Amino acid sequence: MRLDRINSSVVLQLARQVYFRFLSSGPGGVEPAGIVLKVAATEGRVVFEAPVLLPDEHFVPIEWLRNRSVGRNRPGRPAPSRGPL
Repeated sequence: MRLDRINSSVVLQLARQVYFRFLSSGPGGVEPAGIVLKVAATEGRVVFEAPVLLPDEHFVPIEWLRNRSVGRNRPGRPAPSRGPL
């Protein structure tokens, strides 16, 4: 997927919606490989193996949906020290 040619925030938001519907309605068990989206139609499906994509489809790996904090890790600020009371 060429992230420079799409609105990645929209793609990830749609993929999260599809994944959430899958988690809330489907039985547990087999781990999905990712989500295939037709962004123009704002629809998608959960896939369990590497998909063959049509020209208007995008594949979003499941890891992109789970690790929301990837790339956003910031060093924690140290707790403020208190002087003698």
